[in-house]
Amino acid sequence: MRKGRSPSEHSTRQPGNGDWRTGAMLSMNKGGTEARTLPVSQFEKNELLNILAFLEDFEDELSDALAIFAPNPYVRMSLHLIRNHLEAKTVTPTSLIGASGVPYATATRRIREMTENGLIDQRPRTRSGKTFSMHPSEKLLDSWMQLTGRLKRLAHTRFGQPNSGSDSREYYYGGSYMAARSIPPLQVLPEPLRIAGGLRVLVHGDPTFMVMDNLKRQFELVVGTDIHQRAFSIDRLHQEALKNAERKSSRYDIIAVDLPWIGEFAEKQVLMPLDQALDIARLDPTDFHTAGWNATHWRGRPYGVPAQTTPELLFYRKDLFSDAGIEPPRTTSDVIDAARSFHDPAKGFYGIAWNAARGTALGHTFLMTLADFGHSIVPLSSAANGYTTDRLAAGIQRPVIDCDAGLAAAEYLMELLQYSPPYILSMSWYERVRPYATGEVAMAYGYTLLAPYFELDSTSPAHGQTGFLPHPAGSTAPSVAPVGGYVMGIPHNIAPERIAAAAEALIVFTSPGAQKLYVQNGSRTNPRYSVGSDPEVRRSSAIFEAVDQMSWRDELQFWPRPPIPQIGEIFQICGEELHDMLRGIIAPKTALRNAQERTDRIMRERIQT
Repeated sequence: MRKGRSPSEHSTRQPGNGDWRTGAMLSMNKGGTEARTLPVSQFEKNELLNILAFLEDFEDELSDALAIFAPNPYVRMSLHLIRNHLEAKTVTPTSLIGASGVPYATATRRIREMTENGLIDQRPRTRSGKTFSMHPSEKLLDSWMQLTGRLKRLAHTRFGQPNSGSDSREYYYGGSYMAARSIPPLQVLPEPLRIAGGLRVLVHGDPTFMVMDNLKRQFELVVGTDIHQRAFSIDRLHQEALKNAERKSSRYDIIAVDLPWIGEFAEKQVLMPLDQALDIARLDPTDFHTAGWNATHWRGRPYGVPAQTTPELLFYRKDLFSDAGIEPPRTTSDVIDAARSFHDPAKGFYGIAWNAARGTALGHTFLMTLADFGHSIVPLSSAANGYTTDRLAAGIQRPVIDCDAGLAAAEYLMELLQYSPPYILSMSWYERVRPYATGEVAMAYGYTLLAPYFELDSTSPAHGQTGFLPHPAGSTAPSVAPVGGYVMGIPHNIAPERIAAAAEALIVFTSPGAQKLYVQNGSRTNPRYSVGSDPEVRRSSAIFEAVDQMSWRDELQFWPRPPIPQIGEIFQICGEELHDMLRGIIAPKTALRNAQERTDRIMRERIQT
């Protein structure tokens, strides 16, 4: 994911139009009044529940029409289990018996039969095991999904209109879940997690993690314990993670870590190597986007599980480009030409938005722009479409900033400045996509996690009109889509008795079922191939297919921001020096020389210490 100027601790509101905790998207009408639109997840949940309501109503109608018709307890109890599972509600034996529609003794026998046949899972609610909750098993969920598919086909065959389009038919009775490679809903763990005080999680306050917080009740049902989530802005998250590592015992069971921090957090023992806590094979590593999974490693060992893989792309208005007869930009020169064509400050319209705020934000932009010109901030071994970071931990690497590629990157940013909004030098993270979403700019560099600002707002001029490209390349360099995002890891100083529960929760939170749930609730990040291939996920946004194609073309790369321990300081230094350059205080060559000297200094200091 990409960081952002996210809210401070406990904040529930992101800059812009989305309130990520309420479960509904807030958007601004043209008149400035607040409008509420239904979120993607609620619409999809309603569709999934339609078949349940249909079967319930159908059975009621049969009962009314035929006096000799008796309720089918198997059907009624199955529907009750599945409905409450989807709505994250606890089912007890008593409530299940009540839903059966038959006498107590009969219902009890039917529950026993369903349990013996693997249709119902029972999970203890107390340590004594005397009370337990009831859940649909994987077998029952699979059977239900197959049934909905057959009912959909039958309904269409018998009652469907001959000329109706496939798009309108596809959503009936949860049909999207029936397609090939569709990921089923999350299942509850066979045993609730035994962890004193509940699960404690430290995250970044961005849209995807806020979606996770919205779903807290559902995840609590899945893992069987309370979840306490604490959200920080990007800089405070980094500080809190380092501070937590100094405690005798970690305050958190799982922490979110920005990809470039992996080297630092591994060397400073902020994170525990994952293979100390769980069997790596249980994560299905081959299902993760290669760049996202490789970025979790340091000295050959994984230190986290990808929770968000969100490349930075170039968003562009397809309608504007089409009307102007301009091809989507493939090179940095194309970007400048297009930005110049659309730039019209007199009408309050600008060519492009990007991260240019002083410090960390602009530092990230500079490193990614270096990659557009085929250059890495530190010497790396060549690999497909760029470089490999496998040997980064072998020794201290001297950053190379003051070079030809550095000058080309700096001059490109100076050109972009001419066709940017007047407040560009204070623009960072979320602020760069907001004017794009409101129709003030034609293009914007942005992480996929920011796409909900226009994808879930039907009033946005960019809604349904956005194309997604990897970074246009400079000179003869290949195009790359610099990978951002967060991994979730286990603190090195976690209490030993909490490790097993933390590992199980980590597997749940990063599973295909969980990742699909995030997407259904508005997230536009995804670290897994299987989730990106899910038909329902694909329908939610063109981003997922575009990112998958970039991954197969080997354009997703994390080397533009190599995870060396000093990367945070390098971001800050480059962002300060180039900001002075953009303000016209110093020349590009001076900015590069200053940044080179300052980074050399911090590298020498590290060697001496």
